[in-house]
Amino acid sequence: QVQLVESGGGVVQAGGSLRLSCQASGSIFGLNTMGWYRQAPEKQRELVATITRGGNTNYADSVKGRFTISRDNAKNTVYLQMNSLKPEDTAVYYCNALVMTIRDRNNYWGQGTQVTVSS
Repeated sequence: QVQLVESGGGVVQAGGSLRLSCQASGSIFGLNTMGWYRQAPEKQRELVATITRGGNTNYADSVKGRFTISRDNAKNTVYLQMNSLKPEDTAVYYCNALVMTIRDRNNYWGQGTQVTVSS
């Protein structure tokens, strides 16, 4: 059993900052690419940022220069530092990880954490 647990969401004014964390736990043999996705009301879930085990990153154009993804492999944790937040960043943010167990490799999602940016 593998779990991804997010934390760090909340309400912030435009221009403010938040830091999201997501820790993977359970029967983990290895973690490959980890990432953050978000889903705003009545919109499809979209990629925010991903990071490989080696540290290569990829960002959505809408967050480049404002968000930074990082990870601590020893802690099985991925972070998302969000600066200069805008009202359009309001969404539920989901952590994602490609997890290898002894038996297989599967994609896992966290339960989501709400980020609300007020204008």
